[in-house]
Amino acid sequence: MNWIDINDQLPEDEQRVLAYIPKNKVFLPGKDLQFEIREVIVLRFLKDFYIDRPDKQEKHGLHFWQGEGNSNHFFADVTHWAPIPEGPSAV
Repeated sequence: MNWIDINDQLPEDEQRVLAYIPKNKVFLPGKDLQFEIREVIVLRFLKDFYIDRPDKQEKHGLHFWQGEGNSNHFFADVTHWAPIPEGPSAV
C-alpha cells in the first residue's frame, strides 16, 4: 500500500479513506480513561468544511476529517492517507 502525504494530494470530497494519525489515542469503552494507540483509522474527507468559518479556518484549517463514532479529527491531525482497498470478490 502506498500512503499519500496530505501535502502532495488530498482525497476527493466525502471520500472514505484510511488515515494515518501519529500517536492517535483511542479511548476504550467501559475502561476508566484507558486507551490504545491506533494510528490508522477510517475517516471521511470533507473538503472546504470551514469555508464560511474564518475563525475555525485559522485555528483548524479549511478541511476536516469526519470519523465514525467519536473519531472526528481536525485537518492537521492526519499526515497521510490511502484509498480503502476493495474486499475479496464474491465467488
